[in-house]
This record gives sequence, structure tokens and C-alpha cells, in this order.
Amino acid sequence: MIPVARFKIFSLALFMVLSDMGCTEREETQTEKTTHDEDTEAITAVSKARAEAFNQGNAHGIAQHFTEDAVLMAPGKPATYGKDSVQAYYQAIFDQYETELESYYEEIDISGDLAYGRGEAKVKLLPKDGGKTLFSTAKYLNVLKRQPDGTWKTTHDIWNSNESTD
Repeated sequence: MIPVARFKIFSLALFMVLSDMGCTEREETQTEKTTHDEDTEAITAVSKARAEAFNQGNAHGIAQHFTEDAVLMAPGKPATYGKDSVQAYYQAIFDQYETELESYYEEIDISGDLAYGRGEAKVKLLPKDGGKTLFSTAKYLNVLKRQPDGTWKTTHDIWNSNESTD
């Protein structure tokens, strides 16, 4: 049987260790929250920069936010691979249209060095040859990866239209 005095000392020591663990845990949680918030802001900034480049007709400006081995999965087309194919895809659009895009993430989830952003987009394409203006809305999913320099780049981009093809 443990004498009362030793039990009290043991209990006090155990309480102090557990209390200290709780403080450390709260500090880590705050640090993790700050990092998560910073990452969320950085990922949102990537999306905004891509939208701005789209509105400027700047295919290179879009492609710079993709990894070298990126996968682009545009609706009604086979997947294309690599940053150069991303740039070529958008350049083909900009050669034919003046463009307007409004897009935003509805959800961002981050796990270590990987993240995804799920969003909505509204696109307006004005043909340069004077044809009929095209409108569409879409839902999309981007997968992003933290780069060695700490920035985030898109590894996979997929979207599809909200409009019926009937």
C-alpha cells in the first residue's frame, strides 16, 4: 500500500505532467491552425491567380500554377498531361474567344502536403469572329501539392458542366 504522502506527491506529479501535455497540445493546435489558415489562403490565391490569368487570356499565366506532370481533365476530351499541355489547352481557347470567368472554392481540405479545392465556376466566351456568346456554369475539383519552396501548385484539374446536354 502506498503511504498517503507519497500518493499525494505522485498524484501532483501526474497532474503536472498531464497539464503540461495539455498546454503543449493546445500550442501545437494553434500552430497547426495558423499553418492551415496560411495554406488555405495560399491555395485560394492560386485559384484567384488562375482566374485572373484566364480573364486576361494568359495561358502561360494559368500554366505556371500547375506542376510539370499535371493532369488536365476537361469535359468531353481525353486527359492531357504536363504543364505544356495545360498551356496549349487554354491558348486554343484564347485564340478563339475573349473570356470571362468567375470562380471560387466552396471547400478546401488540406492533409499534409496535399490538398483539394472544390468549387463553382461561371464562364462567358465571346467569339472573336463575332459569333454567338457562350455561357456555362461548372463544378470543379483541383488537387494541389505543396512544392519544396512551400508554394502550392495544381496537380490535377477536372470539371464538368452544370448544363444538360439533352
